[in-house]
Amino acid sequence: MIVINAILEAKKGKEEELENLLRAMIPLVQEEDGAVLYTLHRSRNSVGKYMFYEKYKDQAAVDYHFSTHYFKDLIDKFSDLLEVEPIVDVFEEIDGIKV
Repeated sequence: MIVINAILEAKKGKEEELENLLRAMIPLVQEEDGAVLYTLHRSRNSVGKYMFYEKYKDQAAVDYHFSTHYFKDLIDKFSDLLEVEPIVDVFEEIDGIKV
């Protein structure tokens, strides 16, 4: 499994617009064959700070996600909405609790 952790921080006054766009991604990604988990989180400590925790079955699924028109459209809107560049970390799942 490949895990992506993406941190996004909205410009002041753009918090609601960013959150709405990020929420709109969820049903689209849900239809992707290789997407296992795609969860949006809102910081309790910093207004306008969001985190996506994403899990994909393999690199092909990640590549597909990054190639979709809706992902590219979202990235195009970031310059107007984000205070700083997103922080994106990619991990390989190695162990954990299965619920």
